[in-house]
Parts: sequence; C-alpha cells; structure tokens
Amino acid sequence: MVYGIMGALDIEVQALCDKLENVAAETYAGVTYHRGTLHRQQLVVCCAGMGKANAASTTQVLITRYGAQRILFSGIAGNMSDAIGIGDVVVGKTVFYHDAELRMLAESAPFLQAYEGDPTLLAAAMDACKALGVTAIAGRIATGDLFIGDAAAKNAIAEKCHPDCVEMEGAAVSQVAGRNGVPCLILRAMSDNADDSPHKLTEFSVQSYVATATAIVERMIAALA
Repeated sequence: MVYGIMGALDIEVQALCDKLENVAAETYAGVTYHRGTLHRQQLVVCCAGMGKANAASTTQVLITRYGAQRILFSGIAGNMSDAIGIGDVVVGKTVFYHDAELRMLAESAPFLQAYEGDPTLLAAAMDACKALGVTAIAGRIATGDLFIGDAAAKNAIAEKCHPDCVEMEGAAVSQVAGRNGVPCLILRAMSDNADDSPHKLTEFSVQSYVATATAIVERMIAALA
C-alpha cells in the first residue's frame, strides 16, 4: 500500500518526514516529495502549498507519478462548530466547496456536489484520536480559496452550508482523489474561530498540533498495515 500524505505548510509535514526510513526526496513541479517507509508501509509525504489549485495538482501527482493508493491531508482550519474548540480535530466525513457552483462541478467526474471521507480511513482516524486522548468529531469541512477571519464572512458560510470548520484545500484533494477512485480523508485541527474574536492563530500552538497530527497519522498507518 502506498500512502500519499499532504499538508499545506512545511511545518505540517516535516515531523512525519523525520520518521520515515529509507528516504528519497524528489522535487517535481515545485513540490518536494519525500518517499520512505513507516510501519512497513510506503509513504510519499509532501507540502502541497495553500489553496485549491496547489492541493489539486499535488494530489494528481501523488496518484499518477508516485502511485498513491490512499490520500491523507492533515492541516489546520477555522472552527465553525460549538461542539469542539481550539486544538480539537474535525475528521472529514463530508467535504465540499463553499465558494463554488456545486451543480456545475457535479457535471464532471466524480459527479458529486460533496465528497465523503473513506470509511476505513475515517474509522482509523477516529480510533487514533480516541487512543491519543484527542477530542475529535467526524464532521463537515468547507473549502474555499479565501482565508476566513471575520464574523460576517463566517456567518455567511454558516448560513449557506453549515460546516464544522472552514479551510482552503480539502475539497480539491477529495475531488481529484474521487476522479481517480483513490480513497481519501481530510484531517483538520482547529487553529482559530474563523472570525474576529480575540482567540486568533497566534494563540494556537502549531508545534503542539504537528506533534498530535503526526501521532494520529502514524497510529493510523500502523493500524491499517
């Protein structure tokens, strides 16, 4: 099994890269792909960059060039739910765009307006979170190319599609994975409340999240091996 593991920022994937054995790195189309093994599984780990276009192109490269058979994207997001708080995790049961005409997108493969997280990967992620003592929900993730950081924008998205969190890559990853028939899952830690409240990204420990996310992914890989 070949796993493609993605993040939007270098810091989100570096700790996992450091755990790989027999590592070989290759830069292709502006992205460095780290190939190695973990728990006897083949991993290709990379930083896709921020936004839908970067996420989509990198997902296709992982599948076409590196043979990824399962895709995981791990990163941060703005919280839109009362059920969780800063530092907690949304595991993508359903992922969709908040800034697109969904009916038109669904006229092309994979012919969907929303993308469901792979059940096997989702169950493994929830089990990993429980084992690690991480508060997590299997929820709805909304994707768009704008950083949401004010109450008006947050409220507009909440009224439109009722997500549990908002971010910039997940639906693009899921759409391309779906076109290729590759199982996919999006993991997001809540870094802020996606508005102009006092609790901003600077109060969220990215380093702590990276350690937690790396532990979640490593436990998933071990359980699925």
